[in-house]
Amino acid sequence: GEVVLAGDTFADATARCDELAHATGRVVIHPFDDPLVIAGQGTVALEIFSQAREDLAAIFVPVGGGGLVAGIASYVKAVRPDVKVIGVEPFEADAMYRSLEAGRRVTLDRVGIFSDGVAVREVGALPFTIARSCVDEVVRVSNDEICSAIKDVFDDTRSLMEPAGALAVAGLRAWAARTRTEGRNLVAILSGANMNFDRLRFVAERAEIGEAREALFAVTIPERAGAFREFCATIGRRVVTEFNYRLSSRHEAHIFVGIATRSRTDAAEITALLVSRGYQAQDLTDDEVAKLHVRYMVGGRSSEVMSEQLYRFEFPERPGALMEFLERLGGRWNISLFHYRNHGSDFGRVLTGFEVPAGDADAFDQFLLTLGYYHQPEQGNVAYDLFLSASR
Repeated sequence: GEVVLAGDTFADATARCDELAHATGRVVIHPFDDPLVIAGQGTVALEIFSQAREDLAAIFVPVGGGGLVAGIASYVKAVRPDVKVIGVEPFEADAMYRSLEAGRRVTLDRVGIFSDGVAVREVGALPFTIARSCVDEVVRVSNDEICSAIKDVFDDTRSLMEPAGALAVAGLRAWAARTRTEGRNLVAILSGANMNFDRLRFVAERAEIGEAREALFAVTIPERAGAFREFCATIGRRVVTEFNYRLSSRHEAHIFVGIATRSRTDAAEITALLVSRGYQAQDLTDDEVAKLHVRYMVGGRSSEVMSEQLYRFEFPERPGALMEFLERLGGRWNISLFHYRNHGSDFGRVLTGFEVPAGDADAFDQFLLTLGYYHQPEQGNVAYDLFLSASR
């Protein structure tokens, strides 16, 4: 046989499939808009009932074209109408949600392809008809919530789902949190594990935000020696997961900081704390530009920097380690550049720039020896010279 790849979306592939079928006289078996396909997918519900407890409350189903949710809902409502059937879609591919809201099939102008297994612009006609009478509701989730669900499934089963595969778990969590459901038996269908390796970095980065384990902030602090330490003292025992800064003004410093959180309310509490201590603080946790781009772009050349010395440091990674590092740095030399990201490794790695007047060179060298941390000078580093050095 031959596998033909066509286009970037399901719609592109469908159009090419129809062309080939017409040209060769072959029969098209639709992946979701066919009664026999829907019936076959409905056997998933039979399997669930054969394994699940009798007091099952709801089944969460990923929705693309709608065949799977239509098949499951048809069977469930015929056998156990008390059990809810809840479809789950990404916000950026929510054709079923919008169609049910409008009372007719809606064609999306565009779909996001992060969850490419459900990236469909229009649901099937038959699945839509069935969903209108059998599906209780459709829940939408963000990509961050999907990443968090992938991590949850991996932690529980050591199985790595693709985004569409973990979609129902994300929906279950979101629905349970919204409805404050506890102590009920809920089922989420894992529908695929065709994970591309190059997506793992994105998933790992965004999972912490998706499960409210990390919040991102832009904070303005005074531009003076010791201000970093004061800021970290304000944060207290909270774990700093990311810290990006580049000197750009002699009056104030703008830092990009990530802080570990325990719940979604933590971000608001942290913002209120910072404002109460006189800082200007903005919560960037839901800002896509901040998450996708700005966090990696803080830096650049500075016309304000004088006599900068650049060093890499390593320290044992543990709670409070960054604060201890800043305490040891003291406040004698102004920090002109700072980059730290907690990657979950045994050692924290920090890139730091100091303003060291020529007359302080010997004292600064002695200071580095007394720190007790591994350090490596990076003067002359090609990347630094090209993108960060103030003297170029």
